[in-house]
Amino acid sequence: MIPPLMPTYNRADLAFVRGEGAWLFTAEGRRFLDFGAGIATCSLGHNHPHLVHAITDQLGRVMHVSNLYRIPEAERLAERLVAASFADSVFFCNSGAEANEGLVKMVRKTMAETGQPERHRIICFEGAFHGRTLAMLSATGNAKYLAGFGPRVEGFDHVPFNDIAAVRAAIGPTTAGILVETIQGEGGIRPARLEFLRDLRAICDDYGLVLGMDEVQCGMGRTGKLFAHEWAGIAPDVMTLAKGLAGGFPMGACLAREWVAKHLTPGTHGTTFGGNPLACAAANAVLDVLLAPGFLAEVERKSDLLWRELGALVGEFPTVFEELRGAGLMLGLKCRLPQTEVQQALLAEGLLTVNAGENVVRFVPPLIVSEAECQQAVAMVRAAAKRLAPAHQLANAS
Repeated sequence: MIPPLMPTYNRADLAFVRGEGAWLFTAEGRRFLDFGAGIATCSLGHNHPHLVHAITDQLGRVMHVSNLYRIPEAERLAERLVAASFADSVFFCNSGAEANEGLVKMVRKTMAETGQPERHRIICFEGAFHGRTLAMLSATGNAKYLAGFGPRVEGFDHVPFNDIAAVRAAIGPTTAGILVETIQGEGGIRPARLEFLRDLRAICDDYGLVLGMDEVQCGMGRTGKLFAHEWAGIAPDVMTLAKGLAGGFPMGACLAREWVAKHLTPGTHGTTFGGNPLACAAANAVLDVLLAPGFLAEVERKSDLLWRELGALVGEFPTVFEELRGAGLMLGLKCRLPQTEVQQALLAEGLLTVNAGENVVRFVPPLIVSEAECQQAVAMVRAAAKRLAPAHQLANAS
C-alpha cells in the first residue's frame, strides 16, 4: 500500500528534530555532521541566529501579500543582488527549476522581440541538471529522468560538456542561447573549465546569442566568490540562483542584463509566492552574512583545507576513491566502490553527504562550517575508508 507521503524519494531512516551550525540531531540524541546541507541549500547552517531573527521578525509583521503590490523586502534584495553582480534586474520565484524555466522564457522572448522569432533553441550540456519540470527535464536530457513522461519538450540541443568545438558545431539559424552550469552538481561535481566559460562568452558575443548560467547549486558563495563564474573573469547575460539564496527557505531568482530582462513585461511571466516578504527577509539575511568583510575569503580558505585533506585520502585509499573534483565547498569524491556503500560507511561515522552522478559522493557543507569541523569530517572519511578498503581487498581475494 502506498504511504500517505508519496514515495518519490528513497529516504534514509533518519529524522532530525534540531540543528545547530553544521550539526543535526535526532530525537534519540544522535548527532551528525552535516556535509549535505540540505543539498547545498543551508548556506548558513542550522539555527543561524541572524537568519532566525530575520525570519521570525518578518513573520510577526507580514508573510505574504502577492506581487500585486510593492514588496519593499524584494526591492531591497533586488537592489543588493544587482549591485553585487553583472545584472540590471532580478525576477524572484520559488525554486531552481522555476528560475531556469524563467531563463528559457527570457531567452526566447528576447529573440522574438528583436525580430528573430525563429531563434528559440537552447544549447545545453551532457551531464547537466536543470530541474524536474517537463521543460527542464528536457533541458537536462538525462534519459533516466525523462523515462515515462512522454515526448520531450522541443527546443534543447545537447553537446559534450567542456567541448567548445561541439558548441560551435551545434549553432544554427534557430539557436537562441546557451545554458550551462558553472559547476555540474547532480552530474558528478564537474566544473566547467575557466577557459571554456570564456570561450562561451566570446561565442555568444560573436553569434548574438544569450549566455545563460545555472548557478542554482554553485552560486551564493559556495566557491569562495559570490558567483562561481567570477573565477573566469566573465559574466553571463542571465543567471539563475536558488538553494543557498535564502539559507533553506524556498526561493529562486533569475538575474539578467537589461537587454534581456526588459522583454518580460507585465503579463508575460509571473508567480504567486515568488519574492514574498518572508522569503526576501531570509535572503537579505543570508546576503548580510555572505557580504560581510572577510566571509568569502574564509570560505575559500576552508575549501583549500578540504581540497588538500580529501585529496590526500585519494592517494591513501586508492581502492576506495578514484579522484577528487569540484571547487570551493562543493567537492566530490569519485568512488571505485559503489557510492551508496561509501555513503553508508560515512553515515555510520556520523557524516551526512549527498550522492551525485558518475559514482561521486558530494561534500557540500554549510558555508559557516569551521576549520575544526572540516578536519573532523576528513577524519570520518578516513575512518570509513579504513573499514571499506580491507573489505574490498578481501572480496577481491575471495
